[in-house]
Amino acid sequence: TLPIGNANIPVDISLLNDITGLAVGFEGYVLGNPALIIAGIVVGAAGTLLTQLMAKAMNRPLSNILFTPMVASGPGEAITGSMKEVGAIDAAAMMRYASKVIIVPGYGMAVAHAQHKVWEMTAILEEAGVEVKFAIHPVAGRMPGHMNVLLAEAGVPYDKIFDLEEINGEFGQADVALIIGANDVVNPSARTDKASPIYGMPILDADKAQNVIVIKRGKGTGYSGVENALFYTDNCRMLYGDAQPMAGEIIQHLKAMN
Repeated sequence: TLPIGNANIPVDISLLNDITGLAVGFEGYVLGNPALIIAGIVVGAAGTLLTQLMAKAMNRPLSNILFTPMVASGPGEAITGSMKEVGAIDAAAMMRYASKVIIVPGYGMAVAHAQHKVWEMTAILEEAGVEVKFAIHPVAGRMPGHMNVLLAEAGVPYDKIFDLEEINGEFGQADVALIIGANDVVNPSARTDKASPIYGMPILDADKAQNVIVIKRGKGTGYSGVENALFYTDNCRMLYGDAQPMAGEIIQHLKAMN
């Protein structure tokens, strides 16, 4: 088997939905069942359209996503520096006294079921006068619209959620970019390293924020094995641990600061 990059998985799932719909439609044709034919055509067409849109969002052809292994085509750009750790109290202080915070949720938030804690943290920051927005990459998570569904479940208003094209220009004005369990979709190597397997994929420009805080379970690379250059930049700090307890600690410190 070949490792699949985090950003590839929603496209693969969408394609499987497409194939499932076509299979149902073909079964309906064989059985002479119009309901199955119609249902299969609708599901297959929707899956095809969504797959094409998501592949376009990654700036990669579908054949490349499916059949190109996630390995570098050369030595690539050398990553210098080191990961710098930060504590929950310092992360809380950086956001509490910021003017603008942009939150980038990823699969790590979904695994930890941290969306409710993240929204509670957001509400506390807004009460303190901090502007908070959510930045969603088209292929974040493990299925199409994964992050949007989780944030909606937590009660985050739609007017606080922005897609890549809408929010990317604002990272440069943000005091803090808080990344919760996202990896490939914020890797600046996609912009600069032609040897990287994710080169050319549009990313969220979180590295352009004044400060970056990454909530991550450990120091290892993601499943794709692609090292994230963002984690080694001077303006990035790592908060190690599962997203839900880390968000809970930040909430406690924020309450103490108010």
